[in-house]
Amino acid sequence: MDYPGRIIKLGEDDAAVVQAVRRQLGLMMGGDSDPAARPDSQGTIFDAGMRRVVKLFQARHVDSAGRPLKQDGEIGALTWGALFGTDSVPARADAGSALLAEVLAVATGEEAKQVREVPMNSNRGPEVEKYLARAGVPAGLPWCCAFVYYCFDEASKTLGRAGNPMVRTGGCLDHWNKAAAKGAARIPARAATADPTRLGPGMIFIMDHGRGAGHTGLIESVSAGILVTIEGNTDASRTREGGGVYRLARKVGEINKGFIDYGPT
Repeated sequence: MDYPGRIIKLGEDDAAVVQAVRRQLGLMMGGDSDPAARPDSQGTIFDAGMRRVVKLFQARHVDSAGRPLKQDGEIGALTWGALFGTDSVPARADAGSALLAEVLAVATGEEAKQVREVPMNSNRGPEVEKYLARAGVPAGLPWCCAFVYYCFDEASKTLGRAGNPMVRTGGCLDHWNKAAAKGAARIPARAATADPTRLGPGMIFIMDHGRGAGHTGLIESVSAGILVTIEGNTDASRTREGGGVYRLARKVGEINKGFIDYGPT
């Protein structure tokens, strides 16, 4: 059964979904020596007993990237993928437009160059300052949003567009606030976590770290609630103050602000 596009949790009364989950939990947990791990095969409502078994399943399994599942007793895309396989969570394989496909081509080329700050931890360097200048941001400032703007700008020029559709800014949250006025669609974090099938290659993620600080990057691919991203001003620790352009993997739930889609523009 494919992921139904919503979080399955206590009180869920879609009989077909509940029974499918009970059967799969029985297959995967039925041999457990702990009686509490054996789901009741009857019932068409997600009750407290089923929630307990889901939490035990989450404690003993990992997501498609090998990371621990959140033990909350709720079945989002990651837990669903662990239960039924990643193919059961539909994913968009292609960018939503020629523009977004070209944006990713530019970002992939920058990542392949292994762009790094010079010197490290300075927010400087030839490529970094090129990104900042393109977005109209002074040298030496954080540059993750400027990197995304640069990718959109280069893609727009390659395609012969009259202009770059993205907001010209170096501020992640400023971008979020102004994107709709530029014709972009915004998907709040809660909606994306419940249904990652709404996300696709070429979309932009926005994180809010408080006090005006944020982080952003591009989605390269989506699979069962795991995003492969290309980001600037980060590193393997997935920090917002790293020293280069990197390809990373993130859970959809890590993105606490939302996603911006310029595909329709």
